[in-house]
Amino acid sequence: QVQLVESGGGSVQAGGSLKLSCAASGYILGTCAMGWYRQAPGKERELVSTIKRDGTTIYADSVKGRFTISQDKAKNTLYLQMNMLQIEDKAVYSCTADRLAQRMVSTYCTNRGSYWGQGTQVTVSS
Repeated sequence: QVQLVESGGGSVQAGGSLKLSCAASGYILGTCAMGWYRQAPGKERELVSTIKRDGTTIYADSVKGRFTISQDKAKNTLYLQMNMLQIEDKAVYSCTADRLAQRMVSTYCTNRGSYWGQGTQVTVSS
């Protein structure tokens, strides 16, 4: 059974930093793409950052230059380092992992039925 458990959220002042962690069990980092999403009250969930199987990273324009996604395969943990936090970054942050599916004799990664953590709250105040 796959479990993704986020931690590291909290309250900081604007300009501060937080580092989120997503510990995976039942799932090996690097199997498929993993990422961080966030959802603010009254807003749709949005992609913050993704790290692909080959290590390629993608960031939302709103966080480029401030957030860094990384992974420690030895610890089987995904991270999101968030610097220069802004009030607009306040949201519940969740990590996700694409699922490895099988078709005939081959396997492929898909975000259909992907795995999600329970989320961690990030609050930024002025």
